[in-house]
Amino acid sequence: MNVIDAISARYSVRAYDSTPVPKSVLDKMLLSARLAPSAMNYQPWHFIIVTDNDKRVKMSKARYAGFLKEAPVVIVGCGDTKRAPKWHVVDVTIALQNMVMTATAEGLGTCWIGSFDEKLIRDMLKIPERWAIVALLAVGYPRKKFDLAGLIARSKSRKDMSSIVSHNEFGGAK
Repeated sequence: MNVIDAISARYSVRAYDSTPVPKSVLDKMLLSARLAPSAMNYQPWHFIIVTDNDKRVKMSKARYAGFLKEAPVVIVGCGDTKRAPKWHVVDVTIALQNMVMTATAEGLGTCWIGSFDEKLIRDMLKIPERWAIVALLAVGYPRKKFDLAGLIARSKSRKDMSSIVSHNEFGGAK
C-alpha cells in the first residue's frame, strides 16, 4: 500500500475484534515512530504499549473512550516537557501519526484518543511528572460487525482543496 492509499484508507476505528496485534506489526509501528522527525532531533517521546485488559478497561471509563476495552492495544504517547518544552506535543503527534499510517498499511485500525483521565493513566502507568500524556492510540483489527461510528467517519466528505489552500498569501489564488 502506498502512502496516499494508506491515508485514504485510514478512518477512526471504534470497534475491534479480539485478534491480538502481532509483535512484528507493533515493532514496525514503533520503528516508524522512532524515525519521525522532531525539533532539534530531540526525539522527546516515550510510548507505553498497554495490552493488559484490566488497564484498558480502566482507561475506557473516560468520556468517548468506551471502546478502549475492546482494542487489543492502546499506545500512550508521552512527551518530555523538560527536553522539548515548546515542541514535545508536535513531535509526539508526528510520531504517532507515523504509527497510524504504518498500522493502516498493515491492515490494522486505529483511533486517536484525546479524552482520557490523565491522573488515572499517569498513576496507573507510573508516568513521571516531566512526561506529558499527549494522546492515546487504540490499535487493533476492525470488527467486521456493523460499526456505525466507523461508517460515519468513512462517509464524511472532505473540504474542497480551494477552501484549504492559498498561494503566496492567505486567500491568494494560484
